[in-house]
Amino acid sequence: MYQQRYAEVASDSSRSAREREKAALHTANAKLAVAKARGALTPEAFEATDFVKRLWTAFIADLSNEENGLPPDLRASLISIGLWIRREADLIDQGKSSNFEGIMDINQLIADGLT
Repeated sequence: MYQQRYAEVASDSSRSAREREKAALHTANAKLAVAKARGALTPEAFEATDFVKRLWTAFIADLSNEENGLPPDLRASLISIGLWIRREADLIDQGKSSNFEGIMDINQLIADGLT
């Protein structure tokens, strides 16, 4: 009885964590959409890239943890994606890129994979 309840709680916890991650990626994309409309080097762009960099820093930290339940190859791939996103956001901050759409596309693909 207790094992079954623990399995339900663990499953619910994992499901709610994925939902929070998905919501955070959607928030990032909403901020990026506003930034794309306003353009690079605007307050909206800096706000969006800051949010994206902090989000992916948290994701990378979680993925780097050996206790993360994802397969090592998948974790490594997601870390590489996160590093690319952070670099791209830095380029936007420097006025060397306006690739909001590329970051948004990747975020959406990741969010879609969380369901």
